[in-house]
Amino acid sequence: MSVIEPAELRKALGRFATGVTVITTVDAEGRKYGVTANSYNSVSLDPPLILWSLARTAGSMRAFAACETFAVHILGAHQEDLAKRFAVRGDDKFAGIVTREGLGGAPLFDDCLAHLECRVENRFEGGDHVIFLGRVISFEACDHDPLLFHLGRFARVGADGPARQEPA
Repeated sequence: MSVIEPAELRKALGRFATGVTVITTVDAEGRKYGVTANSYNSVSLDPPLILWSLARTAGSMRAFAACETFAVHILGAHQEDLAKRFAVRGDDKFAGIVTREGLGGAPLFDDCLAHLECRVENRFEGGDHVIFLGRVISFEACDHDPLLFHLGRFARVGADGPARQEPA
């Protein structure tokens, strides 16, 4: 059996282009938490289930481990700054950002491709991550070009994006 080098595995996994999400929740004291994640995936339409994962070392892990609800925001190409803001550790990532209150108090951003308000269905151990399974309770969707992540960088597709290929 060969030894898998984490840095090389990360490079290989980075070849899979993903969408970009920001997941939000609140703690028992009403403090807002949010994290950028590309580990989001749909699971089932009936019942409506999604999943995402969070590193055990994340500063927001305590809040997400205790929450009953969270919101998934699927970001548009125009929201790269939002993705970057929630991708780093910080005391108040929400400073200056207008949100509205969603299910269980989870902060909701407007103008995303979609946001999904979810109730925690289950949590699973996943190595150095915790996998969250959520039941979608409500959602909203808009038409925008998506924000993507590929090879460690943000990417875009759409009328203005360099990755778009026109039909021959």
